[in-house]
Amino acid sequence: MRGFRGMLLGLLVSFGAVTGAAAQTVEIEYWQYVFDARIKAMNELIKRFEAANPNIKVKHTTFPYADYQTKIAAAVPAGQGPDVVQLFYGWLDNFVAAKFIQPLPRDAFPPAMIEKEFYPIVSAMKRDGEYYGLPTAVRSLALFYNKKLFQEAGLDPAKPPATIDELLDAAKKTTKRDAAGNMLSAGITLDFPGQDYHWWRETLLRQNGGAPYSDDNRKVTYDSEAGAKSLNWYADLQRVHKVGQVGFMDEGQAAFRAGRAAMTIDGSFRLGGFGAIKAFEWGVAELPAGADGKKANFASYWVNAITAKPTGEKLEAAKKFMAFVTTPEAMQLWLETVGELPARKAAAETEKNLNHPIYGPFLKALNYSHATVFVDEMGQRQVSLDMINRVLIQNQDAKASLADAAKAEQAILDKFYKK
Repeated sequence: MRGFRGMLLGLLVSFGAVTGAAAQTVEIEYWQYVFDARIKAMNELIKRFEAANPNIKVKHTTFPYADYQTKIAAAVPAGQGPDVVQLFYGWLDNFVAAKFIQPLPRDAFPPAMIEKEFYPIVSAMKRDGEYYGLPTAVRSLALFYNKKLFQEAGLDPAKPPATIDELLDAAKKTTKRDAAGNMLSAGITLDFPGQDYHWWRETLLRQNGGAPYSDDNRKVTYDSEAGAKSLNWYADLQRVHKVGQVGFMDEGQAAFRAGRAAMTIDGSFRLGGFGAIKAFEWGVAELPAGADGKKANFASYWVNAITAKPTGEKLEAAKKFMAFVTTPEAMQLWLETVGELPARKAAAETEKNLNHPIYGPFLKALNYSHATVFVDEMGQRQVSLDMINRVLIQNQDAKASLADAAKAEQAILDKFYKK
C-alpha cells in the first residue's frame, strides 16, 4: 500500500512539474517578408535563441513582399499577428503614426548604448527621443564590375574605377555595340528603379556640393545647381556618352548577371544573387569618389521592432528576442547567410571583414553613408522615377525636371509634417 501511495505521489509531483513548465512557456510570433536567405538566417537564430531560452517559443511567419504591409495593418490593430516585426526603415513614420509599434523599452535598449555601438545611420529610427527599431544588418551600395569584360577592354581587373572620371572612362572602353548601333553590352547599367536613384540623391548630388534635404528633413533642397549638375552627369551616360541605356535587359542586375554589362551599382543584398554567377569572375569596389575625392554612399536597412500587441510576460520575451537578434553573434551569422552587413561597428569592422574582398568595400562605406529619412518611401521614390523619365524619355531639361520633382516631393513632406 505504501508503495502504491508513493508511486501516486511521484506521478502527481511529475505531472505538476510538467504542467508547471508548460504554464511557464511563453510563445511570441515574429513576422518578416519572404526572402529565402533571410528566412534561413532567422530560422537558425530562433533555434539558437530557443536553446538559450527554453521557456520561450518563437513562431516564425512570413508573407510575400507585396502583401506584407497589408497583413500587418490588418493584424496588429486587431490585437493579432506579430509581437516582433521586421519593417523597412523608410516605413517608420507610417508605422509609428498608425501605432503598429511601440518605443523600444529603455531598460533593454538604452539610447546611449545604441548611439555608442551602432552605426550613426540607425538614428533614423529615433523619434522624439525614443528609438522604435534596431537592425540586425545594414546595407550600403558598391560598384560591381565584370573582370572578364575589363580584361577584354584592356583594363586591369585588379584596379576598378576609383573616381567618377575613371568610371566614365571604363564605361566607354567596355561598351559594345553592333554595326547598326544596337547595344550588345553596356559599360554601366542605368537603372533608376533599382539603386540608381539612391546613387544620384545620396552620392552624386553630395559629390557635387549639394544635399537632398534640409537638416531637419522637412525641406527639399536638391533643386539647385548641384542637383542639375549631378542629374545631367547621370543622364549624359545615355544621352552623350551612350555607355548605358535605360531598360537594357529590363533591369541592371539582370544585365550584369547575364554578362551584358561591365559595371552596375547595387547593394550588398545582391551578393547572394550574384554569388550564383559561374560564367565570369566579378569584383566589388567602393563607389567611385567625386572629382575632388569626396566619398558618399547610401545606406538602408530593415529593423526589428516590438509591436503594440505584447504586454507582460510576452513583452519581456519580445525584449529578450529583440536583444538576441541584434547581438554581434546574430549579425555575423546574418552576414554569412544573407550577405548583409553587421549594424554594430565592433561586429562589422573586424580585420577579417574589412579585408574581405567582397564585404570590405561595403563595410568601409558605412562610415560615410547617409540613410534617407523617408515619410512616404513609395511616393518619394515615384517622384524620383518621374524626374529621370522626363529627362531621358521626354527630353525635358534637367533643371525643369528637378523643379517639378522638388515641388511634388515637397508636397509629400508638407502633407506629412502638417498631420
